[in-house]
Amino acid sequence: MEAAKRIVVLGVGNLLLSDEGVGVRVVERLPQAYVVPPEVALLDGGTCGMEMLEDLEDLDVLILVDAVRAHKAPGTPVRLAGDAVPVFFKTKLSPHQVGLSDVLATLELIGKAPKYTAILGIQPVSLETGMALTPEVEARLPELMRMVADELAAQGVALVPRGDAGAGAQAAPQAGARTAQAA
Repeated sequence: MEAAKRIVVLGVGNLLLSDEGVGVRVVERLPQAYVVPPEVALLDGGTCGMEMLEDLEDLDVLILVDAVRAHKAPGTPVRLAGDAVPVFFKTKLSPHQVGLSDVLATLELIGKAPKYTAILGIQPVSLETGMALTPEVEARLPELMRMVADELAAQGVALVPRGDAGAGAQAAPQAGARTAQAA
């Protein structure tokens, strides 16, 4: 029997800076919109860095969800994968990149980097102090969650929309959902 893939969807961001919290909001809302299989761990990485090292070791798939400054129109979804991921970290498109680039570089150095990494995000409208996403980014959350579902499907893992899960069907509690906020 083949071992189950180790898959993490990591939402990062600062919930105190409006659209900067979009990655965390996606990870919070994904189990409300989709039945998430147990092999997919949803992690709220907040603004963490090296403390995420152990959680991200030897993954088959890492999907990072974040606000991404990609010089696009505000509210525009962004997807980076493959060779674009290292470029993402060289050009500082996200405020957390220093911590995350250190984590991914360390994992690469010790031979425990994820086999596949994708970055999904949205061009923020505002990074001003505020707990709520801007209306433009809030309106794009369903699309960003679909992008996560599509990325997982491309990796052989299906997320079933809650409306399609069957009448009265209840998913098991999301055992893989954890918070990794810095203390």
